[in-house]
Amino acid sequence: MGKDASIIMDCTDLSYALGARLISFQKVVGGFSSVSIDSRTVLPGALFVALAGAAQDGHRYIRSAFERGAVAAMIARSRWEDPDQELKAAAQEYSGILLVVEDTLKSLQDAAAYYLNQFPQLFKIGITGSSGKTTVKEIAAAMISQEKAVVMNQGNLNSETGLPLSVFMVRPFHEVGIFELGMNRHGEIEEITRVLKPHIALITNIGSAHIGFFGNKQAIAEEKKAIFSQFSGNERALIPADDPYRDFLAEGIKGQALFYGSQCKELGSIQDQGIQGFEILWDGVSAHFSLPGIHNVQNMLAAAAIAKEIPIRPQSIRKGIESVQGIFGRSEILRGSVTLIRDCYNANPESKIGAIAMCDAFVHTGRRIYVIGAMLELGAESSRMHEMVGRRLAASKADLVCLYGKETQAAAEALHTAPQVPFFYTDSMEELSSYLSNCRRSGDMVLLKGSRGCALEGLTDTLLPELKTAEGAC
Repeated sequence: MGKDASIIMDCTDLSYALGARLISFQKVVGGFSSVSIDSRTVLPGALFVALAGAAQDGHRYIRSAFERGAVAAMIARSRWEDPDQELKAAAQEYSGILLVVEDTLKSLQDAAAYYLNQFPQLFKIGITGSSGKTTVKEIAAAMISQEKAVVMNQGNLNSETGLPLSVFMVRPFHEVGIFELGMNRHGEIEEITRVLKPHIALITNIGSAHIGFFGNKQAIAEEKKAIFSQFSGNERALIPADDPYRDFLAEGIKGQALFYGSQCKELGSIQDQGIQGFEILWDGVSAHFSLPGIHNVQNMLAAAAIAKEIPIRPQSIRKGIESVQGIFGRSEILRGSVTLIRDCYNANPESKIGAIAMCDAFVHTGRRIYVIGAMLELGAESSRMHEMVGRRLAASKADLVCLYGKETQAAAEALHTAPQVPFFYTDSMEELSSYLSNCRRSGDMVLLKGSRGCALEGLTDTLLPELKTAEGAC
Protein backbone atom coordinates (compact mmCIF):
# COMPACT_ATOMS: atom_id res chain seq x y z
CA MET A 1 0.00 0.00 0.00
CA GLY A 2 1.36 3.41 -0.94
CA LYS A 3 1.95 6.32 1.37
CA ASP A 4 -1.11 8.35 2.34
CA ALA A 5 -1.06 11.41 0.04
CA SER A 6 -2.12 13.64 2.93
CA ILE A 7 1.02 12.81 4.96
CA ILE A 8 3.48 15.67 4.75
CA MET A 9 6.26 14.17 6.89
CA ASP A 10 7.22 10.88 8.46
CA CYS A 11 7.68 10.99 12.24
CA THR A 12 10.73 8.70 12.14
CA ASP A 13 12.47 10.85 9.53
CA LEU A 14 11.72 13.99 11.55
CA SER A 15 13.04 12.46 14.76
CA TYR A 16 16.35 11.67 13.03
CA ALA A 17 16.55 15.20 11.57
CA LEU A 18 15.94 16.82 14.96
CA GLY A 19 17.92 14.38 17.05
CA ALA A 20 14.70 13.78 18.96
CA ARG A 21 13.74 10.77 21.03
CA LEU A 22 10.79 9.03 19.41
CA ILE A 23 8.36 7.22 21.67
CA SER A 24 5.54 5.48 19.82
CA PHE A 25 2.44 3.71 21.06
CA GLN A 26 1.49 2.75 17.50
CA LYS A 27 2.15 -0.65 15.95
CA VAL A 28 3.62 1.07 12.90
CA VAL A 29 5.14 4.54 13.19
CA GLY A 30 3.47 6.80 10.64
CA GLY A 31 3.48 10.45 9.73
CA PHE A 32 1.43 13.60 10.17
CA SER A 33 -0.61 15.73 7.76
CA SER A 34 -0.56 19.14 9.47
CA VAL A 35 1.07 21.02 12.34
CA SER A 36 -0.55 23.00 15.13
CA ILE A 37 0.54 24.82 18.28
CA ASP A 38 -3.03 25.34 19.54
CA SER A 39 -4.96 22.27 20.64
CA ARG A 40 -8.21 23.98 19.63
CA THR A 41 -7.13 24.05 15.98
CA VAL A 42 -5.78 20.50 15.80
CA LEU A 43 -7.05 18.52 12.82
CA PRO A 44 -7.11 14.72 12.56
CA GLY A 45 -3.65 13.49 11.63
CA ALA A 46 -1.82 16.52 13.07
CA LEU A 47 1.46 16.98 14.87
CA PHE A 48 0.83 19.09 17.98
CA VAL A 49 3.82 21.13 19.17
CA ALA A 50 3.65 21.95 22.88
CA LEU A 51 5.12 25.42 23.35
CA ALA A 52 5.74 26.82 26.81
CA GLY A 53 5.06 30.57 27.01
CA ALA A 54 4.66 33.14 29.74
CA ALA A 55 0.88 32.77 29.86
CA GLN A 56 0.24 29.22 28.62
CA ASP A 57 2.07 25.89 28.53
CA GLY A 58 1.09 23.68 25.62
CA HIS A 59 2.07 20.57 27.56
CA ARG A 60 -1.13 21.02 29.57
CA TYR A 61 -3.14 20.39 26.39
CA ILE A 62 -1.53 17.20 25.12
CA ARG A 63 -4.56 15.10 26.02
CA SER A 64 -6.88 17.61 24.33
CA ALA A 65 -4.75 17.49 21.17
CA PHE A 66 -4.89 13.69 21.02
CA GLU A 67 -8.63 13.79 21.67
CA ARG A 68 -9.05 16.03 18.63
CA GLY A 69 -7.16 13.59 16.43
CA ALA A 70 -3.48 14.47 16.69
CA VAL A 71 -1.28 11.49 15.86
CA ALA A 72 1.88 12.92 17.39
CA ALA A 73 3.04 15.56 19.88
CA MET A 74 6.36 17.32 20.24
CA ILE A 75 7.26 17.83 23.89
CA ALA A 76 10.17 19.17 25.91
CA ARG A 77 12.55 16.66 27.49
CA SER A 78 12.13 18.36 30.87
CA ARG A 79 8.40 17.63 30.77
CA TRP A 80 8.89 14.00 29.75
CA GLU A 81 11.20 13.47 32.73
CA ASP A 82 8.66 15.05 35.11
CA PRO A 83 7.38 12.46 37.64
CA ASP A 84 3.83 13.32 36.52
CA GLN A 85 3.25 10.79 33.73
CA GLU A 86 0.11 12.41 32.27
CA LEU A 87 1.86 13.00 28.94
CA LYS A 88 2.78 9.32 28.62
CA ALA A 89 -0.70 8.24 29.72
CA ALA A 90 -2.40 10.47 27.14
CA ALA A 91 -0.17 9.27 24.30
CA GLN A 92 -0.65 5.64 25.33
CA GLU A 93 -4.42 5.97 25.61
CA TYR A 94 -4.73 7.44 22.10
CA SER A 95 -1.98 5.31 20.50
CA GLY A 96 0.02 8.44 19.79
CA ILE A 97 3.63 9.31 19.08
CA LEU A 98 5.82 11.57 21.21
CA LEU A 99 8.83 13.45 19.85
CA VAL A 100 10.95 14.46 22.83
CA VAL A 101 13.25 17.46 22.21
CA GLU A 102 15.23 19.95 24.27
CA ASP A 103 13.40 23.09 23.10
CA THR A 104 10.05 22.81 21.34
CA LEU A 105 10.18 26.30 19.76
CA LYS A 106 13.61 25.74 18.25
CA SER A 107 12.59 22.25 17.15
CA LEU A 108 9.44 23.62 15.49
CA GLN A 109 11.65 25.99 13.51
CA ASP A 110 14.18 23.27 12.73
CA ALA A 111 11.37 20.96 11.60
CA ALA A 112 10.03 23.68 9.30
CA ALA A 113 13.48 24.23 7.79
CA TYR A 114 13.89 20.47 7.28
CA TYR A 115 10.46 20.27 5.67
CA LEU A 116 11.18 23.21 3.37
CA ASN A 117 14.39 21.54 2.21
CA GLN A 118 12.22 18.82 0.66
CA PHE A 119 11.15 21.34 -2.01
CA PRO A 120 14.30 22.51 -3.83
CA GLN A 121 12.14 23.64 -6.76
CA LEU A 122 10.38 26.27 -4.62
CA PHE A 123 11.50 29.84 -5.30
CA LYS A 124 11.34 31.56 -1.90
CA ILE A 125 10.60 35.22 -1.25
CA GLY A 126 10.86 36.94 2.14
CA ILE A 127 9.31 40.32 2.97
CA THR A 128 9.88 42.42 6.06
CA GLY A 129 9.65 46.08 7.07
CA SER A 130 7.98 48.33 9.60
CA SER A 131 4.73 48.55 7.66
CA GLY A 132 3.17 47.27 4.44
CA LYS A 133 4.45 43.67 4.67
CA THR A 134 1.08 41.97 4.33
CA THR A 135 -0.14 44.31 1.60
CA VAL A 136 3.04 43.83 -0.44
CA LYS A 137 2.76 40.06 0.02
CA GLU A 138 -0.85 40.01 -1.16
CA ILE A 139 -0.18 42.23 -4.19
CA ALA A 140 2.92 40.23 -5.14
CA ALA A 141 0.87 37.02 -4.91
CA ALA A 142 -1.80 38.55 -7.16
CA MET A 143 0.87 39.32 -9.76
CA ILE A 144 2.93 36.13 -9.57
CA SER A 145 -0.08 33.81 -9.44
CA GLN A 146 -0.95 34.92 -12.95
CA GLU A 147 1.86 32.59 -14.10
CA LYS A 148 3.01 30.47 -11.15
CA ALA A 149 1.51 28.33 -8.38
CA VAL A 150 1.95 30.43 -5.24
CA VAL A 151 1.92 29.61 -1.52
CA MET A 152 2.08 32.31 1.16
CA ASN A 153 1.45 33.04 4.83
CA GLN A 154 -2.22 33.11 5.74
CA GLY A 155 -3.08 36.50 7.25
CA ASN A 156 0.04 37.71 8.99
CA LEU A 157 1.40 34.45 10.39
CA ASN A 158 4.88 35.91 10.29
CA SER A 159 6.39 35.41 13.75
CA GLU A 160 8.80 32.96 15.36
CA THR A 161 5.92 30.46 15.33
CA GLY A 162 3.77 31.84 12.50
CA LEU A 163 6.45 31.59 9.82
CA PRO A 164 7.31 27.93 10.59
CA LEU A 165 3.62 27.01 10.64
CA SER A 166 3.16 28.76 7.28
CA VAL A 167 6.02 26.77 5.77
CA PHE A 168 4.11 23.53 6.39
CA MET A 169 1.53 24.74 3.84
CA VAL A 170 4.02 24.15 0.99
CA ARG A 171 3.12 21.30 -1.35
CA PRO A 172 5.03 19.74 -4.29
CA PHE A 173 3.05 21.65 -6.93
CA HIS A 174 3.96 25.07 -5.54
CA GLU A 175 6.49 27.02 -7.58
CA VAL A 176 6.85 30.26 -5.59
CA GLY A 177 6.57 30.84 -1.84
CA ILE A 178 5.94 34.38 -0.58
CA PHE A 179 6.40 34.82 3.15
CA GLU A 180 6.35 37.90 5.34
CA LEU A 181 8.63 38.03 8.38
CA GLY A 182 7.73 40.07 11.44
CA MET A 183 9.48 40.65 14.73
CA ASN A 184 9.00 42.02 18.23
CA ARG A 185 12.33 41.11 19.80
CA HIS A 186 16.04 41.17 19.01
CA GLY A 187 17.22 38.32 16.82
CA GLU A 188 13.79 37.18 15.63
CA ILE A 189 14.25 38.09 11.95
CA GLU A 190 17.54 36.20 11.72
CA GLU A 191 15.99 33.26 13.57
CA ILE A 192 13.11 32.81 11.14
CA THR A 193 15.23 33.73 8.11
CA ARG A 194 17.26 30.61 8.91
CA VAL A 195 14.05 28.66 8.37
CA LEU A 196 13.14 30.33 5.06
CA LYS A 197 16.51 31.06 3.40
CA PRO A 198 14.91 33.33 0.77
CA HIS A 199 16.17 33.70 -2.79
CA ILE A 200 14.73 37.23 -2.87
CA ALA A 201 14.32 39.33 0.27
CA LEU A 202 12.57 42.71 0.30
CA ILE A 203 12.39 45.42 2.95
CA THR A 204 9.37 47.73 2.67
CA ASN A 205 10.61 50.55 4.92
CA ILE A 206 12.25 51.38 8.23
CA GLY A 207 9.77 53.05 10.59
CA SER A 208 8.97 53.36 14.27
CA ALA A 209 6.95 50.17 14.75
CA HIS A 210 8.25 48.24 17.80
CA ILE A 211 10.61 51.08 18.71
CA GLY A 212 9.72 50.37 22.33
CA PHE A 213 11.57 47.05 22.01
CA PHE A 214 14.55 48.37 20.03
CA GLY A 215 15.08 51.93 21.27
CA ASN A 216 15.75 53.68 17.96
CA LYS A 217 15.36 53.33 14.20
CA GLN A 218 18.97 52.32 13.67
CA ALA A 219 18.42 49.25 15.83
CA ILE A 220 15.21 48.50 13.88
CA ALA A 221 17.13 48.80 10.60
CA GLU A 222 19.78 46.39 11.90
CA GLU A 223 17.11 43.86 12.87
CA LYS A 224 15.29 44.15 9.53
CA LYS A 225 18.55 43.81 7.61
CA ALA A 226 18.91 40.33 9.11
CA ILE A 227 16.53 39.11 6.38
CA PHE A 228 19.65 39.14 4.17
CA SER A 229 21.69 37.14 6.72
CA GLN A 230 21.33 33.77 4.97
CA PHE A 231 22.51 35.00 1.57
CA SER A 232 25.39 33.03 0.07
CA GLY A 233 26.07 35.12 -3.04
CA ASN A 234 23.38 34.51 -5.64
CA GLU A 235 20.40 35.99 -3.80
CA ARG A 236 18.84 39.41 -4.38
CA ALA A 237 18.05 42.11 -1.83
CA LEU A 238 15.30 44.57 -2.77
CA ILE A 239 15.64 47.86 -0.91
CA PRO A 240 13.42 50.99 -1.11
CA ALA A 241 15.35 53.62 -3.04
CA ASP A 242 14.00 56.57 -1.06
CA ASP A 243 14.41 55.14 2.45
CA PRO A 244 16.91 57.04 4.63
CA TYR A 245 18.52 53.73 5.58
CA ARG A 246 18.94 52.46 2.01
CA ASP A 247 22.75 52.65 1.98
CA PHE A 248 23.04 50.96 5.37
CA LEU A 249 20.68 48.19 4.28
CA ALA A 250 22.68 47.57 1.09
CA GLU A 251 26.09 47.57 2.74
CA GLY A 252 27.96 44.25 3.03
CA ILE A 253 25.26 42.00 1.55
CA LYS A 254 26.44 38.63 0.19
CA GLY A 255 24.30 38.99 -2.89
CA GLN A 256 22.98 41.60 -5.26
CA ALA A 257 21.48 44.78 -3.78
CA LEU A 258 18.75 46.25 -5.98
CA PHE A 259 16.81 49.46 -5.33
CA TYR A 260 13.13 49.78 -6.18
CA GLY A 261 10.58 52.59 -6.24
CA SER A 262 8.96 55.16 -8.46
CA GLN A 263 11.80 55.18 -11.00
CA CYS A 264 10.92 51.75 -12.42
CA LYS A 265 10.79 51.88 -16.21
CA GLU A 266 7.36 50.22 -16.56
CA LEU A 267 5.60 52.86 -14.46
CA GLY A 268 4.02 55.65 -16.48
CA SER A 269 1.42 58.13 -15.25
CA ILE A 270 -0.46 57.75 -11.97
CA GLN A 271 -3.93 59.28 -11.73
CA ASP A 272 -5.24 59.56 -8.18
CA GLN A 273 -8.96 58.72 -8.08
CA GLY A 274 -9.31 59.30 -4.36
CA ILE A 275 -11.20 56.64 -2.47
CA GLN A 276 -11.56 54.64 -5.71
CA GLY A 277 -7.80 54.08 -5.89
CA PHE A 278 -5.59 54.90 -8.88
CA GLU A 279 -5.46 54.61 -12.64
CA ILE A 280 -1.92 53.52 -13.43
CA LEU A 281 -0.14 53.31 -16.76
CA TRP A 282 1.95 50.14 -16.58
CA ASP A 283 4.19 49.26 -19.50
CA GLY A 284 2.12 51.58 -21.71
CA VAL A 285 -1.27 50.07 -20.79
CA SER A 286 -3.78 51.46 -18.29
CA ALA A 287 -4.65 49.44 -15.17
CA HIS A 288 -6.96 50.25 -12.26
CA PHE A 289 -5.49 49.77 -8.78
CA SER A 290 -8.28 49.72 -6.21
CA LEU A 291 -6.32 50.42 -3.01
CA PRO A 292 -6.40 54.13 -2.09
CA GLY A 293 -3.50 56.12 -0.67
CA ILE A 294 -0.09 56.86 -2.13
CA HIS A 295 1.47 54.46 0.40
CA ASN A 296 -0.36 51.65 -1.38
CA VAL A 297 1.17 52.70 -4.70
CA GLN A 298 4.52 52.30 -2.96
CA ASN A 299 3.42 48.85 -1.79
CA MET A 300 2.41 48.00 -5.35
CA LEU A 301 5.84 49.06 -6.64
CA ALA A 302 7.51 46.86 -4.04
CA ALA A 303 5.39 43.90 -5.16
CA ALA A 304 6.16 44.64 -8.82
CA ALA A 305 9.89 44.70 -8.02
CA ILE A 306 9.56 41.16 -6.67
CA ALA A 307 7.50 39.98 -9.65
CA LYS A 308 10.01 41.41 -12.13
CA GLU A 309 12.81 39.42 -10.50
CA ILE A 310 10.99 36.06 -10.84
CA PRO A 311 10.53 37.14 -13.72
CA ILE A 312 6.81 37.71 -14.39
CA ARG A 313 5.73 39.33 -17.68
CA PRO A 314 4.53 42.96 -17.61
CA GLN A 315 1.03 42.00 -18.77
CA SER A 316 0.72 39.54 -15.87
CA ILE A 317 1.91 42.19 -13.42
CA ARG A 318 -0.75 44.51 -14.85
CA LYS A 319 -3.44 41.83 -14.43
CA GLY A 320 -2.29 41.38 -10.86
CA ILE A 321 -2.60 45.12 -10.23
CA GLU A 322 -6.17 45.05 -11.50
CA SER A 323 -7.12 41.97 -9.46
CA VAL A 324 -6.10 43.36 -6.05
CA GLN A 325 -9.00 43.73 -3.62
CA GLY A 326 -9.21 45.35 -0.21
CA ILE A 327 -7.39 43.50 2.56
CA PHE A 328 -8.96 43.27 6.01
CA GLY A 329 -7.89 46.17 8.19
CA ARG A 330 -5.56 47.68 5.59
CA SER A 331 -7.07 50.67 3.75
CA GLU A 332 -10.24 48.57 3.51
CA ILE A 333 -13.29 50.50 2.26
CA LEU A 334 -16.80 49.60 3.44
CA ARG A 335 -19.70 51.58 2.01
CA GLY A 336 -23.19 52.12 3.38
CA SER A 337 -24.87 54.98 5.19
CA VAL A 338 -21.32 56.05 6.04
CA THR A 339 -18.09 55.40 4.18
CA LEU A 340 -15.87 53.42 6.55
CA ILE A 341 -12.13 53.19 6.06
CA ARG A 342 -10.81 50.33 8.18
CA ASP A 343 -7.07 50.77 8.42
CA CYS A 344 -6.88 49.31 11.89
CA TYR A 345 -4.86 46.13 11.61
CA ASN A 346 -1.80 47.91 12.91
CA ALA A 347 -0.38 51.38 13.40
CA ASN A 348 2.88 53.24 13.89
CA PRO A 349 3.48 57.01 13.63
CA GLU A 350 4.37 56.90 9.95
CA SER A 351 1.38 54.81 8.90
CA LYS A 352 -0.98 56.80 11.09
CA ILE A 353 0.11 60.14 9.65
CA GLY A 354 -0.10 58.59 6.18
CA ALA A 355 -3.68 57.44 6.81
CA ILE A 356 -4.67 60.92 7.99
CA ALA A 357 -3.08 62.48 4.89
CA MET A 358 -4.88 59.94 2.68
CA CYS A 359 -8.28 60.80 4.16
CA ASP A 360 -7.56 64.53 4.00
CA ALA A 361 -6.86 64.13 0.27
CA PHE A 362 -10.17 62.39 -0.51
CA VAL A 363 -12.87 64.52 -2.10
CA HIS A 364 -15.79 64.18 0.30
CA THR A 365 -18.83 66.39 0.82
CA GLY A 366 -19.89 64.99 4.20
CA ARG A 367 -18.19 65.08 7.58
CA ARG A 368 -14.81 63.47 8.23
CA ILE A 369 -14.51 61.58 11.52
CA TYR A 370 -11.08 60.21 12.41
CA VAL A 371 -11.18 57.50 15.08
CA ILE A 372 -7.61 57.15 16.31
CA GLY A 373 -6.60 54.31 18.60
CA ALA A 374 -3.43 54.05 20.64
CA MET A 375 -0.12 53.02 19.10
CA LEU A 376 1.35 50.24 21.20
CA GLU A 377 4.93 48.99 21.70
CA LEU A 378 6.49 52.46 21.44
CA GLY A 379 8.12 52.39 24.89
CA ALA A 380 9.70 55.63 26.05
CA GLU A 381 8.85 57.26 22.72
CA SER A 382 5.10 56.73 23.15
CA SER A 383 4.16 60.14 24.55
CA ARG A 384 6.24 62.08 22.02
CA MET A 385 4.92 60.10 19.07
CA HIS A 386 1.29 60.36 20.14
CA GLU A 387 1.79 64.10 20.56
CA MET A 388 3.21 64.24 17.01
CA VAL A 389 0.09 62.48 15.71
CA GLY A 390 -2.05 64.90 17.72
CA ARG A 391 -0.38 67.86 16.02
CA ARG A 392 -1.04 66.29 12.63
CA LEU A 393 -4.69 65.78 13.57
CA ALA A 394 -4.88 69.43 14.62
CA ALA A 395 -3.83 70.41 11.10
CA SER A 396 -6.11 67.87 9.39
CA LYS A 397 -9.47 68.27 7.67
CA ALA A 398 -11.23 66.24 10.37
CA ASP A 399 -14.61 67.55 11.52
CA LEU A 400 -14.33 65.34 14.59
CA VAL A 401 -11.53 63.30 16.14
CA CYS A 402 -12.18 60.39 18.53
CA LEU A 403 -9.18 59.23 20.55
CA TYR A 404 -9.16 55.79 22.18
CA GLY A 405 -6.68 54.39 24.69
CA LYS A 406 -4.77 55.96 27.56
CA GLU A 407 -1.69 56.42 25.35
CA THR A 408 -3.62 58.94 23.22
CA GLN A 409 -3.76 61.47 26.08
CA ALA A 410 -0.67 63.11 24.58
CA ALA A 411 -2.56 63.50 21.28
CA ALA A 412 -5.51 65.00 23.19
CA GLU A 413 -3.22 67.59 24.76
CA ALA A 414 -1.94 68.56 21.30
CA LEU A 415 -5.52 68.90 20.04
CA HIS A 416 -6.30 71.36 22.84
CA THR A 417 -4.22 73.86 20.86
CA ALA A 418 -6.57 73.50 17.86
CA PRO A 419 -10.09 74.38 19.03
CA GLN A 420 -11.28 74.26 15.41
CA VAL A 421 -11.00 70.46 15.58
CA PRO A 422 -13.42 69.08 18.19
CA PHE A 423 -12.40 65.80 19.77
CA PHE A 424 -13.59 63.12 22.15
CA TYR A 425 -11.23 61.08 24.32
CA THR A 426 -11.88 57.82 26.18
CA ASP A 427 -10.13 54.63 27.19
CA SER A 428 -13.41 52.71 27.23
CA MET A 429 -14.53 50.92 24.07
CA GLU A 430 -18.09 50.90 25.38
CA GLU A 431 -18.04 54.70 25.76
CA LEU A 432 -16.49 55.15 22.33
CA SER A 433 -19.08 52.91 20.68
CA SER A 434 -21.95 54.73 22.41
CA TYR A 435 -20.55 58.13 21.44
CA LEU A 436 -20.16 57.17 17.79
CA SER A 437 -23.61 55.58 17.70
CA ASN A 438 -25.14 58.86 18.86
CA CYS A 439 -23.10 61.21 16.67
CA ARG A 440 -22.82 59.33 13.37
CA ARG A 441 -24.74 60.79 10.42
CA SER A 442 -25.55 59.46 7.00
CA GLY A 443 -22.89 60.62 4.56
CA ASP A 444 -20.02 60.66 7.09
CA MET A 445 -16.59 59.33 6.18
CA VAL A 446 -15.01 57.53 9.15
CA LEU A 447 -11.39 56.45 9.48
CA LEU A 448 -10.50 53.69 11.96
CA LYS A 449 -6.76 53.69 12.65
CA GLY A 450 -5.00 52.10 15.60
CA SER A 451 -2.79 49.27 16.77
CA ARG A 452 -4.06 45.71 16.56
CA GLY A 453 -4.55 45.60 20.31
CA CYS A 454 -7.19 48.34 20.08
CA ALA A 455 -9.48 46.10 17.98
CA LEU A 456 -11.17 49.11 16.37
CA GLU A 457 -12.82 46.86 13.80
CA GLY A 458 -15.28 46.09 16.60
CA LEU A 459 -16.88 49.48 15.86
CA THR A 460 -18.03 48.35 12.40
CA ASP A 461 -21.50 47.32 13.56
CA THR A 462 -21.90 50.65 15.36
CA LEU A 463 -20.95 52.68 12.31
CA LEU A 464 -22.60 50.49 9.66
CA PRO A 465 -25.47 48.73 11.45
CA GLU A 466 -27.11 47.94 8.09
CA LEU A 467 -24.25 45.55 7.26
CA LYS A 468 -24.99 43.52 10.39
CA THR A 469 -28.69 43.50 9.48
CA ALA A 470 -27.93 42.36 5.94
CA GLU A 471 -25.69 39.54 7.17
CA GLY A 472 -28.45 38.29 9.42
CA ALA A 473 -31.16 38.45 6.78
CA CYS A 474 -32.55 35.33 5.10
